[in-house]
Amino acid sequence: MPSLSDFLFIGATALACTAAVTVVALGLLWLLRRRSLGAQLAVVVGAVIVAIAVSTLAVSAQMYFSEHDLKVLVWVLGASALLGLGAAWLLARVARRSVARLGERVRRIGRGDVVAYEPAGWKEFDELAGELADTSQRLAAARAEVERLDASRRQLVAWVSHDLRTPLTGIRVMAEALEEGVAEDPDAYVRQIRVQVDAVNRMVDGLFELSKIHSGTLTLRKEPIVLLDLLSDAAADMVPLATERGIRISLAGVADQMILADPRELGRVVANLLANSIRHAPEDSEIVVSTHRTADDRIVVSVLDRGPGVASKDLGRMFELGWRGDDARTLADQVTASPGAGLGLAIVRGIVEAHGGRVTAVRVDEGFRLDVSLPTRT
Repeated sequence: MPSLSDFLFIGATALACTAAVTVVALGLLWLLRRRSLGAQLAVVVGAVIVAIAVSTLAVSAQMYFSEHDLKVLVWVLGASALLGLGAAWLLARVARRSVARLGERVRRIGRGDVVAYEPAGWKEFDELAGELADTSQRLAAARAEVERLDASRRQLVAWVSHDLRTPLTGIRVMAEALEEGVAEDPDAYVRQIRVQVDAVNRMVDGLFELSKIHSGTLTLRKEPIVLLDLLSDAAADMVPLATERGIRISLAGVADQMILADPRELGRVVANLLANSIRHAPEDSEIVVSTHRTADDRIVVSVLDRGPGVASKDLGRMFELGWRGDDARTLADQVTASPGAGLGLAIVRGIVEAHGGRVTAVRVDEGFRLDVSLPTRT
């Protein structure tokens, strides 16, 4: 039975040998700090094996009395160390290859490629490979969305430029006629200039509203609103425009429901929806504004017109910035935010989502319906 002094001697010897090997290993790691992971892994594994072998030999040299036994131990430790170092080298090569494959996938993702999941054989590397595959797919989807939005913005700029050029050209022509004194009815020219200036102002206001929505600076001043009053006021404001086409606006099933919202912004939403319906509804038809409460305590405001609406494939796109269902761009269409330029419904979606709601479009037997779903309390 070894004595306490023997245990202390063994511990001190092992500690000293391990410390010496550790210092050497740390030095090698510092020299190889810019080398591959495989080289550093080989140093760590090799240091463990060498520390064990050196400690065992140092203790055995002091305690073994048989030179033969000591030689046998040296050969056993040497063979074990060589095998261990060989296994460490193979492990380092496998790790280096796995890292190299992951690095190549990262470079492919950087070039815009979509990479598939390929297991590397190591749990941690497999998880990383899966994350890279998911990330590449999300990046590809994000790039496609950015490209789509960029194309929409370019198209919007072209349309808005056209819509602005039309009234501005008219204003300039009429102003020149007034300046040269050739206008047959100066008062009518002035009234027409005012109409076109108001149309330009509405378009600029719409662009400013969109800029606030997209930049996240839209500030809502919410207060309790009687929905019947808001819908009635919005419908009354649209009556002159609707009358020009023989369209009637009616309220159906609208009770004294209360909702917490920004009255100005929500009024803009209803006005834009009505303007869109007036623009597309058949002449001498009816637009019905209704509300109902859902099972999850949300208020849905619906605007139904008798028009054909848009194609089913475009239902999800009609609220996108710059989207238009047709090529008609006339000054008469510029009711609130130049629907012809694709601003009105984009503004509707931005305001509704800022309220925590959602807006949808659906084709029904009676015609085409736009639904705005809003929380009663936000």
